[in-house]
Amino acid sequence: MTPDLALATLALPGRSLATPTAPATAAPYEDASILEASAREPDRFTLIFDRYFPQVHSYVARRLGTDIADDLASETFLIAFRQRARFDSRSGVVRAWLYGIATNLIRRHRRDEVRAWRATARLPLPTASGSHEERVAQQVTAQATSGQLAAALAKVSARDREVLMLVALGELSYDEVAAALGIAYGTVCSRLSRARRVVRENLGHTDPTADRDGD
Repeated sequence: MTPDLALATLALPGRSLATPTAPATAAPYEDASILEASAREPDRFTLIFDRYFPQVHSYVARRLGTDIADDLASETFLIAFRQRARFDSRSGVVRAWLYGIATNLIRRHRRDEVRAWRATARLPLPTASGSHEERVAQQVTAQATSGQLAAALAKVSARDREVLMLVALGELSYDEVAAALGIAYGTVCSRLSRARRVVRENLGHTDPTADRDGD
C-alpha cells in the first residue's frame, strides 16, 4: 500500500515539509524481542528509540508543527519506556503501539489542528508574473489544492481524521492502525471510508489521500 503524497506534502503553517522517513523494515517479532529485553536491560530501548523516533516526530510535525513535535515525540518515547514491560506482542507491533501513544497525545491539540487547517484554507494565493510564469502557475495550483484539502480535512470528524492521518501520513497498514487505536479492522475501514468521502465531496470528487493501488 503506497499512500498518495499529496496529503503528506500539504503545506500548512508550522508544518515540516521534509521528506517523511521511510517506515522501518524490522520484523515485528524483532522489535517485540528488543522491547521485552529492555525491561531487563534498559539500554536496549535505545534501539527502539533510534529506529522509530524520526518517524514519530515527522508524523507529529506534519499534524501539529515542529515545535510541538519536539515535545510530543519525546513524551511518546518516555511513556513507551515507562510502559515497556506492559507491551503485549500478541496484541500488535511495536511501531503501531508507538503511534497509538503519539495519537493519544495529539488528541490534546485537536482544536489547534483544526484551526490550522481552516487558517490554511483562507490563505491568499500568489499571482504569476514575469518570466517565471509557468513555474509560478504550478505553485499557485499546488497551493490552491492545499487550501482546498485543508478545508476538507477540517470537516472530517476527529476519529475519522485520526485513521486517515495514520494511513496517509504515518503510512501504517490497516492492521497497524487498528492496533494503534485499539479498534477493530472493520472500524478502521469504515472510518477511513467516511473520511475519504468527506474529502472527495469537498474536492470535487477527487481524493488525494487515496492509495495508488487501491484500498
